[in-house]
Amino acid sequence: MKTIKILAIVGSLRRDSFNRQLALEAKEVIGSRAIFKLLEYQDIPLLNQDIEYPAPESVKRVRDEVKSADGIWFFTPEYNHFFTGVLKNLIDWLSRPISDEEPQILAGKPAAISGISPNMGGTGLAQDHLVTLISFLDMDVMNVPRLTIPNAMEQIDNQGKLTLKSSYPYLERQADAFISFLQGRL
Repeated sequence: MKTIKILAIVGSLRRDSFNRQLALEAKEVIGSRAIFKLLEYQDIPLLNQDIEYPAPESVKRVRDEVKSADGIWFFTPEYNHFFTGVLKNLIDWLSRPISDEEPQILAGKPAAISGISPNMGGTGLAQDHLVTLISFLDMDVMNVPRLTIPNAMEQIDNQGKLTLKSSYPYLERQADAFISFLQGRL
């Protein structure tokens, strides 16, 4: 059986962001069932058609990582009831055709979405907006279960590290579901 490759895209560039920590928790939950990698994309420039062709090396690298993944797992914070600008910029680059012969690379790519937030609303609104965008781009979205974790500070230790308590079983459930979702598409 083929080894599944999951690429995690975190919608925050902050090194110790709650969502980056959540992605690392997901990596632990996935364990040896799949290769799980976090996408590093801090070097992606703002989309500008003046530099689109040929694409900058950082964009080529990110596209190659997305193309080689069997599934994308988004971990998004919520900024002003929306997902972040850095995530939108990345998706804009990924949504562009690579050349006249090669279309955009997100079409048909399976996706899952999670998020953690310090406020009571979790990241539900941001996730809904993200689903609208990636569905438009023809990604194969696993809508159930999605994971929205509110009140992050209740699951952070005194060192600022995420220590999932009540939310851990929900992360396990989503990880199991995403593995099954991907297996059904290989």
